[in-house]
Amino acid sequence: MTLLPPITEDAFLGGRLRLRQPAAGYRAAIDPVLLAAAVPAAAGERVADLGCGVATAGLCLLARVPGVAVTGLELQPPLVALAAENAILNGYAGRLSVAIGDVAKPPAELAAGSFDHIMLNPPYLEAGSGRAPEQELRRIATVEGAAALETWLACALALLRPRGSLTVIHRADRSHRLLAALSVGCGDLAVFPLWPRQGENAKRVLMQGRKSSSAPLRFLAGLVLHDAGGGYTAAAEAVLRDARGLDL
Repeated sequence: MTLLPPITEDAFLGGRLRLRQPAAGYRAAIDPVLLAAAVPAAAGERVADLGCGVATAGLCLLARVPGVAVTGLELQPPLVALAAENAILNGYAGRLSVAIGDVAKPPAELAAGSFDHIMLNPPYLEAGSGRAPEQELRRIATVEGAAALETWLACALALLRPRGSLTVIHRADRSHRLLAALSVGCGDLAVFPLWPRQGENAKRVLMQGRKSSSAPLRFLAGLVLHDAGGGYTAAAEAVLRDARGLDL
């Protein structure tokens, strides 16, 4: 089992959440917050978070949508333990559970067709595409292993009920692979760019679809994250600090 480095406790959503996470290696930043903001969940629905890490996205969703239940899937046992601690720390132990497992072969807790919504923030580096991080927790979180991007998306589609939503955040330059994989089982696909600043190329993209839908592809205006001075725009602050949702 991988040993955890020292742990920090950090504030998210303007202090609404406190999350314990490793001080070194992969650390949650704004991607899981934006991912959770885009999930169109409602009270009474079930959401799965694939590759949930310390449960940042799941807890952000729980803070925004009362009555939702979240099940996380995480490969690394130390992060599963931290996710459970974070659920207790924030008072969501009864609404968030995390299973240890791989998207290539999900455990029984994640049954096919049993979720209303799936969200995922898969590793963004293709195996062999560059120098892999030396720190193990970061390497597993950021570089694809045996499960390629298409495997992650196929797992998500299998877990969804018909008409359920799938929401993913990923690198914008891999959008063609996201669209190719999702267009097989999804319709009503929406592409939502995340612009670093006005006039700059998007580096991240949110993409969402509905299983078994036949609605056409949509390209949306997206969200500009930073203003000219380097701070967050008012629209980004509303999501990152005030727990406002994103409409895809």
